[in-house]
Amino acid sequence: MVANITTGNNIYGALAYNQKKVDQDKGKVLATHILREPADGHFSVSETAEDILRWMPSHYRTEKPVIHISLNPDPKDNLTDEQLSDIAGQYMERMGWGEQPYIVFKHSDIEREHIHIVSVQVGRDGKKIKDSKRNERSVAVTEQLEKEYGLHPAKGQKRSELWQLKAVDHTKGDLKKQIAAVIKPALSMYRFQTLGELRALLSLYNIGIEEVRGERDGNAYRGLLYTALNADGGKAEVPPLKSSLFGKYAGFDALERHMEQSGEKIAKENSRERTRHRVAETFLDAPTENALRERLQAYHIDLFIRRNDTGRITGVTFIDHENRCVLNGSRLGKEYSANTLNERYPEAPKAGTDLHGISIITQSQKNSTPKATVRKAKKPNNKRSLN
Repeated sequence: MVANITTGNNIYGALAYNQKKVDQDKGKVLATHILREPADGHFSVSETAEDILRWMPSHYRTEKPVIHISLNPDPKDNLTDEQLSDIAGQYMERMGWGEQPYIVFKHSDIEREHIHIVSVQVGRDGKKIKDSKRNERSVAVTEQLEKEYGLHPAKGQKRSELWQLKAVDHTKGDLKKQIAAVIKPALSMYRFQTLGELRALLSLYNIGIEEVRGERDGNAYRGLLYTALNADGGKAEVPPLKSSLFGKYAGFDALERHMEQSGEKIAKENSRERTRHRVAETFLDAPTENALRERLQAYHIDLFIRRNDTGRITGVTFIDHENRCVLNGSRLGKEYSANTLNERYPEAPKAGTDLHGISIITQSQKNSTPKATVRKAKKPNNKRSLN
């Protein structure tokens, strides 16, 4: 069982996200703790939010009092609603949130049924409940629950299934071997439907890809060049390599067939919906671009953003390493498109190096080669609002 914990200051947003699943008959309320249950059984977002907030004092120092937890059993675990409710209660108790008001939702919108818990991490005294080594304790708690309920263990599965491809370093030589060690498994494992989506994937490993067209002896030709990117995401000062050096699998014709087959597989395997579900959860309360990236990475999803010379977002791509698919933001929905993200994050994060080594991808509209720079996360503001 995998647990994902996000924190924020928008209790209404967290509840509305879950209630929407209920309203669409893709979820239901499993349980509540020290909250009033409506006589007709229909929960109201505003009333539930007010009920949770009345347990908190008017003044507190925590900037992100809201906690939103998803508990994800293995798809092979067939659990009853009663067992899921018990697991939620045990998890909250052992994490130190057992005395807090919370509501438990069950989601059934994807093939893996899972639960969400919405609560607050501020006690009646206005102090934040201690969460030292929260992630480590969460893993320990889920492992205990797996044993007690006879669940399939998650340890070693999620991350061991992810290929850890090594980024290219153009200063170490043997560029052909380094690039081949990335593109061969990447092209085999990942599904993408455009050259831009492939470009986003390869950029994670310091590789660029360019399309070349021309005419030779009266005949039109097209080809691909693979380039090495430097630490800033620009082209390294080394010659590009023709796709033919790597074999037919890396050429134009093979990639076109792969992109066509990818579209069919993504539809058949419902990959887009699974990725969209994870992305939607991260968007609940991500006030900055870096916060969004960090939350996406908890789901093993990388975010590729292209900006033009004026700083406007011109492209968004999500790279889901669990589903092994690369999806342009607009494929997931208008709310994840470049225009929407540009309105939400109009300013690129300031340059620098943050604690997570997060790369922000920028790109001139006149240059098809991505340019990456490492950014520093903005300091959190001091807002105390839960709206």
